[in-house]
Amino acid sequence: MSEPGRAEDELVAPFVRRGLGNDYYVTRAVLLRAIGFMYLVGFAIAWHQVLPLIGANGILPVQSFLEGAVEHLGSWGAVTWRLPSLFLIDASDAALRGAALLGVVLSALVIAGVANAPILFVLWLLYFSLVRVGQTFYGYGWEILLCETGFLAVFLAPAFRLRPFDARDPPPYLVIVLFRWLLFRVMFGAGLIKLRGDACWTELTCLFHHFETQPNPGPLSAWFHELPKSVLRGGVAMNHVVEVIAPWFVFGPRPARVIAGVAMVAFQLVLIASGNLSFLNWLTLVIALACFDDHAFARLLPSRALARLRELRAGALRPSRVRRGVIAGLTLILALLSLNPIVNLLSTRQRMNQSFDPLMLVNTYGAFGSVLEERREVVIEGTSSADPFDDASYVAYEFPCKPTDVARRPCWVTPYHHRLDWQLWFASFSEIESEPWLVHFVYQLLSGEQAPRALLARDPFPSAPPRFVRARLFTYRFRRTQGDGPFWERTLVGDYLTPVARNDPRLIRYLRGQRLLR
Repeated sequence: MSEPGRAEDELVAPFVRRGLGNDYYVTRAVLLRAIGFMYLVGFAIAWHQVLPLIGANGILPVQSFLEGAVEHLGSWGAVTWRLPSLFLIDASDAALRGAALLGVVLSALVIAGVANAPILFVLWLLYFSLVRVGQTFYGYGWEILLCETGFLAVFLAPAFRLRPFDARDPPPYLVIVLFRWLLFRVMFGAGLIKLRGDACWTELTCLFHHFETQPNPGPLSAWFHELPKSVLRGGVAMNHVVEVIAPWFVFGPRPARVIAGVAMVAFQLVLIASGNLSFLNWLTLVIALACFDDHAFARLLPSRALARLRELRAGALRPSRVRRGVIAGLTLILALLSLNPIVNLLSTRQRMNQSFDPLMLVNTYGAFGSVLEERREVVIEGTSSADPFDDASYVAYEFPCKPTDVARRPCWVTPYHHRLDWQLWFASFSEIESEPWLVHFVYQLLSGEQAPRALLARDPFPSAPPRFVRARLFTYRFRRTQGDGPFWERTLVGDYLTPVARNDPRLIRYLRGQRLLR
């Protein structure tokens, strides 16, 4: 009778000695479940936030956006071509919430292992449609990245069968290569934008400030911030290795590809621990799983699973002629659509997080081309005083995961994403006239509307709206000695929005000009 360990080694041996070549059954199963999880996160966010953000009574209503698009482009036909979306047919609150709910249900099925091309196509179409009409609140790089990843998943999944382990429908190797091409663009694009952007990346000093000034710090961000400068310099150097050098090996020999994949996964885990960057790092980690084949997963699996894999490999049928033709056509189309992203990567004027086709099938990516040296926060405050000046008592609005109250410790919310919190961080870079969504949000607070309250952690005016609202700009920094007392220290920079009342003519005129008030 053979020993258990030896028996398992005999099962693993065929994978280790010969490798699986183009066999990616486990890779496909893991990738599809992980993509299902990312969809679940995205649709859960939509379920909670889509109506107060872009619903009929939201901050940036979809209907107003579409009317403005028609006026700008000249016709519904032009809008349909430039902004294809299911919500061109119906942009009602019921349609938005229904799409989010259906997305949650289908995502859960994929996580459970029930996945095929039609299910993945519906998920892609629903999320893509949300992104196309989400405006400012869906204008982040991880949104188009989820769309592109989800589109590839349609062709990775079995055509009609509901299980990823089926000898009659083996994983298409070309789609795995397309996932690696996507990973290359994500990582290499992020690396180049840094080398071409802020000098602190080449001087190895960006991490002296990044953890404190990033959009949404986490509980460990202050700890990372206080690491010795030599360690932080080493972190920047490692960033360059993982983002600039490692991506090239995703197309290299198998050992180099696996090592590159491990490095990228580990890098994303560190980023997840160091702050709340929505689901960007989680999704990048998911895509990096395409670096691994069943050979790499073999020693992580129980003996029964290994035996099943051997059976699948032995009995795997060649994909049908139709399936091969579809995958070949997909590869050709994506190769042609890759020309603009390649030109962008080579350009000294590289743009990050840009789409070059209406369906956002092949995009260019990047993150943190520059790093701020100080953290600025827009703090929104209201008062019930009759006079907004003369020492009126103002109370700040609190958001779910923003450093407003200096005593409040950063939360850990990733991969969930509080979209309004994030957008307020961006608002600190510009004048309020450039942020119509924020002006409308202030108007909604003054009007006592219910929709935006869902986006707040605490409404200081639960019974009646304030008479005046103002916004002030502060700099925030981690308090040197953590423990008892405030977590943050802040300094007032000045007014961002002077006190304004609901019936202020300037406010009304501005919102009407932006199609946000009739």
